Amino acid sequence: MPKSQIDSAAVRELAALLEETGLTEIEYATGEWRVRVARAANGVIHAVPAALPAAPAAASASPAASVPDAAHAGAVLSPMVGTVYMAREPGAPAFVKSGDTVKEGDTLLLIEAMKTYNEVRAPKGGRIARILVSDGDPVEFGAPLLVLE
Repeated sequence: MPKSQIDSAAVRELAALLEETGLTEIEYATGEWRVRVARAANGVIHAVPAALPAAPAAASASPAASVPDAAHAGAVLSPMVGTVYMAREPGAPAFVKSGDTVKEGDTLLLIEAMKTYNEVRAPKGGRIARILVSDGDPVEFGAPLLVLE
């Protein structure tokens, strides 16, 4: 399959498997291609095609210092692969900053994936203890974004 084509039937099948099994993410690899389909917290399903060689490079880029933050009970993890945006548009104030108090459902940041901006919302109310990403940072699925206490 050429790099510019996505097998939409396969993506739909994977999305149906997510619904059927209750999983939040499923990955399928064949030859040089890997497709990951993940369901965001808001129920939207995203497909992210990636060549297999790119995956190990992204994994090695994760700093070891973020591991404890990912295990923190209040860690908010990335629901998808993409690019972080801390505000709705350049120059606008950030959605949140360290020390802010948020309510469940408040927008914490955006993740752009495949030209779509997806809101990451607070899973519960609390105080933003640490923000672990910066505007424009690339993130992987499951990467810690911030810690909510």
